Amino acid sequence: MPLHLEVKQLNLTDLMMYQCGYEACEPSHAFGPAVRDHFLIHYILSGKGYFHANNKIYNLGKGQGFLISPDAITFYEADMNDPWTYVWAGFHGLRAAGYLEAAGLTQKTPILTPESEDYIIHCFEEMLKTQELKIGRELRLLGILYTLLSELIEINTYTLVQSVRRERKEDYVQAAIRYIEMNYSRKITIAELAHHIGLDRSYLCHLFKELLSKSPQQFLIDYRINRAIELMHNPLLTLGDIARSVGYTDGLTFSKAFSKVKGMAPSLYHQNLLTRLT
Repeated sequence: MPLHLEVKQLNLTDLMMYQCGYEACEPSHAFGPAVRDHFLIHYILSGKGYFHANNKIYNLGKGQGFLISPDAITFYEADMNDPWTYVWAGFHGLRAAGYLEAAGLTQKTPILTPESEDYIIHCFEEMLKTQELKIGRELRLLGILYTLLSELIEINTYTLVQSVRRERKEDYVQAAIRYIEMNYSRKITIAELAHHIGLDRSYLCHLFKELLSKSPQQFLIDYRINRAIELMHNPLLTLGDIARSVGYTDGLTFSKAFSKVKGMAPSLYHQNLLTRLT
């Protein structure tokens, strides 16, 4: 049997609690298409189902949730074989949309997929427990709603910060790669590269390891060797010419680096390549 708690609206303008509930749905149980006059968050405890909104169909399951916005046409349906069980909270208010947007939830982005669900479930459980209260239920529910929204905002903020940090890391690595592409043909050091990017040498090495699974030194070597192979297609260039063109003034150093990367001496690789081209 579904549990559904209606609550009175408090005389507050920023946030008002409308309802909360719990339901273990029957197979293919559906609601809609319909519109609501308030926000409604559903959070899935188990099972799976389908949420239709924005001309899209979202396949959702345990640990996910979805937002229904006022006046938006939505439809949702439990899976036929593994129907979902969910909790929900309905609310409105002048600041409701702003709180939800800060949590990354809007009519265009209605899906909630937090990394951790324990505290979110705890908030819904506390909402459902308010049925035991005689006098202070409305106020308690509103307090829990604020707590739930603050948690969703905190989760989203952490996700955004992590995303920004990763984007910044990728920008640093891309800048380093562009510098290598423009300067590989001369003698450059990783310390010089790090200074150009404006990073500590060890931190630059850490970023390359994290994002490319290789050190900046190995990336530079690999880039030079691959460029050398491209130059080997030109029969007018000797191995010495090629070595100097990719930043190696010493032929022996070039030969050792090439052999380590490609598993054979550059002379043999060059010979095999020219044989295939003729």
